[in-house]
Amino acid sequence: MEKARVRSVNVGRAKPIAVKSGFSAIDKRPVADPVPVGVPGPGASGLAGDDICDVRNHGGPDQAVYAYAAEDLARWGAELGRPLVDGQFGENLTTTGVDVNAAVIGELWHVGPDLVLQATVPRIPCRTFAVWLDERGWMKTFTQRALPGAYFRVVRPGAVTAGDEIVVTDRPEHGLTIGYAFRATTLEADLLPALDVDGMPDELREKARRRARA
Repeated sequence: MEKARVRSVNVGRAKPIAVKSGFSAIDKRPVADPVPVGVPGPGASGLAGDDICDVRNHGGPDQAVYAYAAEDLARWGAELGRPLVDGQFGENLTTTGVDVNAAVIGELWHVGPDLVLQATVPRIPCRTFAVWLDERGWMKTFTQRALPGAYFRVVRPGAVTAGDEIVVTDRPEHGLTIGYAFRATTLEADLLPALDVDGMPDELREKARRRARA
């Protein structure tokens, strides 16, 4: 069985991507050297040298690192009829050999020698993503396919490099996955109450509780 690995580490700098969309760092490019990863500050992701422009909706401790599977990029490339390169979805880590959408909320990834990440929430598509991909009806298409990729918080800082092995060292017993959380927050609101679990960001846990009381 193929070992789970980081295929590429991708960072981006803020720049205009469209006249009406303002600045974004969604254009992330692979880098060869090790990248330090720590707890993000305002205007930055968890990766050194990676900008965040919309700090209200992106970045912060619960969205410090975004991972997307190379296998899912390949599926999208086949569906869209064009090649997609690592980093094109704005992901910090392009992975291989691991089903990112099947990651359980709260599970721990030991990446390389020191870095430890914890799965938190799925990526929700936004207008900037749609402008960047330049595909008609992209937000609806991305939502319906339900291959969102996962955000992670930094549990233990470290450096990450292309080729680093990914080892899942702890997986919570509740079994709620990134893919499930995506469906609950986009397509199937009746699933929301189940998201009141350890490892879920406080905002989503409160949303789940409100839905349960409704």
